[in-house]
Amino acid sequence: MNDIDSVLFVGFGAPKDTRHIMAFLRLVVRGRNVPRERLEAVAHHYEEIGGSPYNELTFRQVVALKRKLRDEYGVKLPVYAGMRNWHPFMPRIIRCMNKAGRKRAVGIILAAHRTNTSLERYRLDVSRAIQQNRGIGPEVVYLAPWFDDPLFLEANAQRIEEATGYRRGEWPEQVPVIFTAHSIPLRMAEGSPYIEDLLASCRGVAGILGVKEWSLAYQSRSGDGRVPWLEPDISDVLRDLAANGVKEVAVQPIGFLHDHVEVLFDLDVEAKETAAELGMVFHRAGTVGDHPAFIDMLARRVLAAMQGDPRVIDRVVAPGDEPPASAAVRPAGRPA
Repeated sequence: MNDIDSVLFVGFGAPKDTRHIMAFLRLVVRGRNVPRERLEAVAHHYEEIGGSPYNELTFRQVVALKRKLRDEYGVKLPVYAGMRNWHPFMPRIIRCMNKAGRKRAVGIILAAHRTNTSLERYRLDVSRAIQQNRGIGPEVVYLAPWFDDPLFLEANAQRIEEATGYRRGEWPEQVPVIFTAHSIPLRMAEGSPYIEDLLASCRGVAGILGVKEWSLAYQSRSGDGRVPWLEPDISDVLRDLAANGVKEVAVQPIGFLHDHVEVLFDLDVEAKETAAELGMVFHRAGTVGDHPAFIDMLARRVLAAMQGDPRVIDRVVAPGDEPPASAAVRPAGRPA
């Protein structure tokens, strides 16, 4: 597959300008019967944070990956980023790729843990964007899941160390780690490997740090309150731990790749306030973002995809098939 000529990030997208928040939210919930009052409540979160940093943080990853490939591996590849809910929308990016003559791209969906929302819908967005360009667009080869890649786990572990000051192998037993992820409807979770992927990531990071007491909680629930969603909520976990005498916690949103609004509001505002009310010390660890280990993981996988390594290339999984194994990839000739 040495005919790979580009990389395409496939992201959610969000506006920085608070004037565009309602228009953005209407795009996010299009086709669903979400009450206006719910949209207004979410819009308030965006306004309180000052708009979303999602796009800015994504483009930091784009720049970091492009630089990593060029400076460390000697590979010059253009790296594009297209969004499904805000500018730059995917059809425009496909048009730019067509104008530049790009024929075959490595696709990176900006979600580490698999659900229909994070995989099929994003792929469908790319396909529709190509259709909107008269059916002309690059062939996109997507990276296989990397929720348990050692470099992804390492990046998360280092974020926790940075936030707490505690180090692997010396983790205090009285400080549990709470990993968080976006809650989704229970029926959607049951039809995907979402929970299993998340637990694999949590176990991996806890194992690196030597953390004995950890749990997985959920945040950012939305939608119809009558529909069962994944639980427990992060604030409920904090209350339960406080009731059992816990005085200090570390919280990391392992299910997110950026510190965007849902992280900044749900954790840095609401969960932090809950912890303060309970008298708990609250360490909020960052997401992987453009952490060097995470960017190196992406670079290694892009290079392996260029070499045709089937371990890093995703495929449609038929019923009864096992999903492709996720593994750290070392490009030929490169040390670990």
